[in-house]
Amino acid sequence: MITKIGNCALINELLAELAPITLDEMKCVKLMNRTDTKFVTNLQKLETLLGMARQDYYVQDIGGGRNLEYDTTYFDTTAYDMYTMHQHGHANRQKIRFRTYCVSGLKFMEVKTKNNHGRTKKKRIEVADMDLSDPSKRAFLGQHLRYGVDTLIPALNNHFSRITLVNKGRTERLTIDSSLRFNNLQNGEQLDMGPLVIIELKRDGQVFSPVLEMLRQLRIQPHGFSKYCMGSALTGHDHLPVNRFKRKLIEVSKLIER
Repeated sequence: MITKIGNCALINELLAELAPITLDEMKCVKLMNRTDTKFVTNLQKLETLLGMARQDYYVQDIGGGRNLEYDTTYFDTTAYDMYTMHQHGHANRQKIRFRTYCVSGLKFMEVKTKNNHGRTKKKRIEVADMDLSDPSKRAFLGQHLRYGVDTLIPALNNHFSRITLVNKGRTERLTIDSSLRFNNLQNGEQLDMGPLVIIELKRDGQVFSPVLEMLRQLRIQPHGFSKYCMGSALTGHDHLPVNRFKRKLIEVSKLIER
């Protein structure tokens, strides 16, 4: 059992100090030439970061909620081709997931494709369930996914809470995920990631980012973290290869054991 480090009440108090931004107001944050950078830290440093960010960032507010729950189920082929492509370092790769926005109940089926230039394109449709026999889902996947629909199986579920910050210049978004839990849907293994925090900076090209200096001061370095791949590696036991992820797994283990 992992003991969680950090004070959820304090995080909520810190979020209350940030000026709000609504979903409608965020529509102008297009980020057409977007670059993504991930960072991994823990709840203690997140508390410090939120205090530092209050002058430069808005926080997304939906109906008074500023730390919203997400639920995601990833599918893969029976041979785990999508996991294997990532584990072997192939740049041109795909993932398929069903994401539920718990506050609204909206669910989307999404296909993410990362090309050889490091750009990620996402295609999605709103759905009511995860039934892949549905003709509309099959047509969508036939158009956007390079794997056969009939080879797909539910592989991994994760549940987490997300804070979304937008800088005052509206040239970047910062998503902050915590309370991450994994459930391997093939072997039943479950894992609570405790104080782990995943930060993703999504900005318009190489424009100035206030948070980068804050992260540098807190000694939070860029760190790739795929929820699907890391969750599968941590719960898949000997079934999946983890060679390329070993260093990251060790670093993550140190963070969640603090």
